[in-house]
Amino acid sequence: MTGQAVGARPRLKNRTGRVLQIRITLVKPLLIFLPLVLCTRVLASDPIADATAKFLAGLPMTGTPLERYSADPGWVSHAADLDCGWDRLEEQQLSKIRAWTPKSLGPSSEATGPMFYMFSGPDFLYANAFFPNASTYILCGTEPIGAAPDVDKIPPSALPAALANLRKSLDSLLSESYFITKYMMTDLKNSQLDGVLPVLYVFLARACYTIDSVKPVALDRDGNLVAEGRGSTPGVEIVFSAPNGREQILYYFKSDLADRRVQVDPGLIRFCERQGRGLTLLKAACYLMKSNNFSIVRAFLLAHSRIILQDDSGIPFSLLDPNKWDLRLYAKSDDESKPSRLEFGFGYEWKKTHTTVMVAIPK
Repeated sequence: MTGQAVGARPRLKNRTGRVLQIRITLVKPLLIFLPLVLCTRVLASDPIADATAKFLAGLPMTGTPLERYSADPGWVSHAADLDCGWDRLEEQQLSKIRAWTPKSLGPSSEATGPMFYMFSGPDFLYANAFFPNASTYILCGTEPIGAAPDVDKIPPSALPAALANLRKSLDSLLSESYFITKYMMTDLKNSQLDGVLPVLYVFLARACYTIDSVKPVALDRDGNLVAEGRGSTPGVEIVFSAPNGREQILYYFKSDLADRRVQVDPGLIRFCERQGRGLTLLKAACYLMKSNNFSIVRAFLLAHSRIILQDDSGIPFSLLDPNKWDLRLYAKSDDESKPSRLEFGFGYEWKKTHTTVMVAIPK
């Protein structure tokens, strides 16, 4: 391991040729390596859901209830295509975000509180990249949740097309850092893999998490979490675990956050209020909060955020009072000595030469 810094991630390949990343930790002077099956724990509380996530993500399924699909030509091709896309994403985006976050966000990069990601769609990928230790991720969008994927119910003849549609729905996020909602909804509509759940499964599995449970839920008008069908805001609750066994929760709610809808049904805002102050991410948010038609969600985030990380489509800069907020701007620069230098794309201006990230921390 000559020349390999402690804490770095060497790139190894498993027997299928897929690149794996192995964390190295220095403990008293010994190097201890995590096993190559880094993306799983010994047991998942819901082995079917966890195996389904690995299947959809194109990851090895050895020892899972879906291991028999490992030789299916449609799945083998799907796995190879996703590997290529993920290697590129890791090199151009995720590894650079992980390097940038501790230096630029300080303690917030390790914060374990709730995380708010409004107008997110199923983009758990970037939520987790910037704030990997959040205890509860709250995502929302207008995309439907869809049914829990059931691989055994997909006819063999339909499997290649279903997986191809899933990959197509991921294209814009993998290449441009944000979802194009109308394209994603078209790709997954009328497919054997519908809604945002298959996408969330892929992101969780590729981030090396184990899915412990998946439960349809809803919110009532008072923000109480209730059973599916008993509330006005549908959602899904996914409990997942890191390789070290720490449990985290992901919620996705289908919700329109325009004032006219929130006034009628404030359940999501009230649910978020109960979580306390949180970590806020706004990316490719359609510039909606520049309009007074989205003043309620904007006011909530300004009042309940421990940090706001956003592109220019989020909360208008003019509404962040410098007397109340510590504001920092980061942009692409050729000067490697500048602490504000960015090396990754973000939001609509995903090309490196145009990317800007704003970080606001309340004083």
